[in-house]
Amino acid sequence: MAASSSPSLLLPLGSTSRNILTFKNPNTSRCSIATRAIASETREKCCKINNHSSRREAMLLLLGVSSGLSMNSLAAYAAGLPPEDQPRICEAECEKELENVPMVTTESGLQYKDIKVGTGPSPPVGYQVAANYVAMVPSGQIFDSSLDKGLPYLFRVGSGQVIKGLDEGLLSMKAGGKRRLYIPGPLAFPKGLVSAPGRPRVAPNSPVVFDVSLEYIPGLDSDEE
Repeated sequence: MAASSSPSLLLPLGSTSRNILTFKNPNTSRCSIATRAIASETREKCCKINNHSSRREAMLLLLGVSSGLSMNSLAAYAAGLPPEDQPRICEAECEKELENVPMVTTESGLQYKDIKVGTGPSPPVGYQVAANYVAMVPSGQIFDSSLDKGLPYLFRVGSGQVIKGLDEGLLSMKAGGKRRLYIPGPLAFPKGLVSAPGRPRVAPNSPVVFDVSLEYIPGLDSDEE
């Protein structure tokens, strides 16, 4: 995730922003007062930085003064990672409940747990479906998500338009259902996947985890009503 750096962060520690206010105007006194205020604020920041044990904490302090972001978000920003409060299909309470849900293993090696069993129809092979997904590496770090885009993903299930594990996992779901798919490497990304900046890379033939929500099946849902 590219981040634009603030000009103030390029200043060496202990320096001030006087060069910003060196223009001349009849109101010289106001200019001097503003300059002294900026210098004082900079010295105060530097004193606080000296009380911190690492350069990372110092950077977070400087960022925090200007942005007002939470420390968790700033830590993610400093590490070049997306914030931890990304939207998820299965939140903290859901994770606890999922521990007691039995695991289903298919002949292909795909495993899944139903977060919520849907009440609508199941999609026939080749039908278009609208699904939301959150794709993660086994550690839980997200490498892709339709929730970030704000729209469900439309594709023809069982037609090879997505990875094999996702195709198989969705075909046995019902509209309105949510499921966690534990996809083994051969059913995931055999050649690996280069993710967006700040997101974890998926190594070749490595397992991945998908939380999926089958939102609706265009045409089929309306026929069933």
